[in-house]
Amino acid sequence: MPRPEPREPVTRDRAIRVAMRLADAGGLESLSMRKLAAELGIEAMSLYYHVRSKSDLLDGMLDVVYTEYSTPRAGDEWRQAMHDRAHSTRAVLARHPWAITIKARTTPGPATLGHLDAVIGCLREAGFSMPLIGHAMSLLDSYVQGFAQQEVSLPLDPSGDIGIATEEIMAQQAQMAQAFPHLADMAAELILAPGYAYGNEFDYGLELLLDGLAAAHAQDRRTADRQD
Repeated sequence: MPRPEPREPVTRDRAIRVAMRLADAGGLESLSMRKLAAELGIEAMSLYYHVRSKSDLLDGMLDVVYTEYSTPRAGDEWRQAMHDRAHSTRAVLARHPWAITIKARTTPGPATLGHLDAVIGCLREAGFSMPLIGHAMSLLDSYVQGFAQQEVSLPLDPSGDIGIATEEIMAQQAQMAQAFPHLADMAAELILAPGYAYGNEFDYGLELLLDGLAAAHAQDRRTADRQD
């Protein structure tokens, strides 16, 4: 009789990775401890040897997500580092959209804390004051995560185009120009124009934020120089 293939051992890391794969495929609502245990080939109660609870599992999943973000390194130029981090975060959240919904209710893990510490260090090394670092992180994270959430909720095709959905709305509502003239103008002049893709709005907003932070940083330095 042929020997059965050895089963891959269950570890905390493997449980978290499999849970992420399930959430990627079916959303966070499709992930249960029972389903995860079945996927791992163990009893549900055995799963608790590796993760203490569903919240502990979500903590671990989110911490892995942070390992996929672009993290600044010592000596990185701050603006390019924040630009790279923003684009990386947007791409990662497109792969793991469920991560947007659990950010506010989990305990930060070591990868999360290490990433945030590196961001603070990059801005600090560039001469940002601590209050301005707080402003920068809040603005950038809110913008990137909000944009990623918007992309998930809009009926976009893979290229980021929303034109098909807009055409359907326009076709269903012949009276739209009378009832909602400004929306009709936007659809005709912008959204349905050749080459428009909602995803291209990301860089425009990001550069505005970075320009604003650069100006605030320069003003901070001028103020500090006068005080010296």
